Amino acid sequence: MNWLILIFAGLLEVVWAVGLKYTQGFTKPLPSVVTVIAMAASFYCLSLAMRSLPLSIAYTVWIGIGMVGAVLFGIVFLKEPVNLFKIISVLLIIAGILGLKLSTVS
Repeated sequence: MNWLILIFAGLLEVVWAVGLKYTQGFTKPLPSVVTVIAMAASFYCLSLAMRSLPLSIAYTVWIGIGMVGAVLFGIVFLKEPVNLFKIISVLLIIAGILGLKLSTVS
């Protein structure tokens, strides 16, 4: 269950990372409110997951999900440039997340 909470926390991190782009320095009210709520919810879910998952695993996986999600959002929706090096880098992050997950299996 804590892994599901951690994944949800990571997805919320994507929401607030993307939201930051649309707040325009927190001058736009609606994106700013959505971003702050997503931040709070993401941190809360991360704290719940950390009840039983080690800090080194939970925090790194949380960041990894956020990074991969932000890169994919940028590529798909913001038409950011993509190249082989970027794809390989994202795949390495995903491999690291999966490796950390496997390292916690008893």
